[in-house]
Amino acid sequence: MTRIQELERLVRPLGSAVVAFSGGVDSSLVASVASRALADRALAVTAVSPALAAGELDGACEVARTIGIRHETVTTAELDREGYRANGRDRCYHCKTELYDRLLMLAEDRGYRVVLSGANADDVGDWRPGLRAAAEHGVRHPLLEAGVSKDEVRRLARALGIPSAEKPASPCLASRIPYGTAVRPETLRQVDRAEQALKRLGYRTLRVRHHGELGRVELAAEELPRALSAPADVIAAVLSAGYARAEIDGEPFRSGSLNVRFAGRLAARSS
Repeated sequence: MTRIQELERLVRPLGSAVVAFSGGVDSSLVASVASRALADRALAVTAVSPALAAGELDGACEVARTIGIRHETVTTAELDREGYRANGRDRCYHCKTELYDRLLMLAEDRGYRVVLSGANADDVGDWRPGLRAAAEHGVRHPLLEAGVSKDEVRRLARALGIPSAEKPASPCLASRIPYGTAVRPETLRQVDRAEQALKRLGYRTLRVRHHGELGRVELAAEELPRALSAPADVIAAVLSAGYARAEIDGEPFRSGSLNVRFAGRLAARSS
């Protein structure tokens, strides 16, 4: 049995499902498997809010068309939740609670039996308060349940011809704001403007970390030498978004690095 068939066998008995669909590679693989296993009883749903980066919805729509799954959007209001705005270390819990509240409501109204997420086996052990929200809502994680790692996710996505197979991770814009700094719509827009300006320069894997008047740019290891050899354009792009100061981090970007540091501190406290 192939890995795709194994995932289909896991999903098929569910009968019908709503997929929490960002258009990233993880949720796209789950959406593709759900479509293959459940046909028209699978629905991909993308959440739209101020925390969604520009272009992400268009990308999700294109991936859904390629997969052949029905696709809709819902508007989420995580910024109305005090716990989200306060931006504590459990911010993702409040965000995912808002998301799953909306998706479960939609699923119940339409007669879908379950909500699926794109969490994979590599998410276990990381600081993922969103998984707690998922557990409270009965959300299923086919990739995690089957032990599929991130590298395998990309391999399977390539095999299925999913357009987002090589897409860099793009978590919500609030992830660029340090814990403890309030999340505000204007801050999210500023971060988004800075990142879009850098993408127009041809940079692909990046984050602009928001530190008040300072925008700190993190770039992938393969893109960092270009920026460091000619930093003026990068600095100008960030300043164009309204930051008073900008700098380029000399260390390569690593997805989830903030969570890794925090999870390490938790482990140290418990030892």
